[in-house]
Amino acid sequence: MNILTNRVERTRFLKFGFVGLIGAIIDFGIFNLVSSLTPLSALVASIISFVAAVLSNFLWNRYWTYPDSRLKAFANQLTQFVIVSVVGLIIRVILFTPIESIILQFTNRIIDPQFIFSPQIIGHNITLAILIVIVMFWNFFANRYWTYNDVK
Repeated sequence: MNILTNRVERTRFLKFGFVGLIGAIIDFGIFNLVSSLTPLSALVASIISFVAAVLSNFLWNRYWTYPDSRLKAFANQLTQFVIVSVVGLIIRVILFTPIESIILQFTNRIIDPQFIFSPQIIGHNITLAILIVIVMFWNFFANRYWTYNDVK
């Protein structure tokens, strides 16, 4: 499978990326709602938003990105997708605090506290964006070769 030379795989990757964009919107939206409206930490808000995005992504990928992936039962495929996503979540949790620390140092120095969004909100969102990109690559390749390996 070569994404650069195989048109079908390139289309799947682009669809996967678009589904990821939808998931990112869900992820950012829920993350910001939870972290703004509850006393939960940014890390906990990140986990909650991640789970919501995973469920959305599974449904979109199963029915749109990989519509020809029907040899596996829905429950089995969902289980595999969730396992891949949990590994992605573990990657995200491990990297969240160290990346957040670096980003917050930066945003606290360059963003005026009186700005419409606080340096902390901006820092949290930059951290989340970085982690979404990192985990997207893990998710695509792990899902392509395991969850959706019944697709030619």
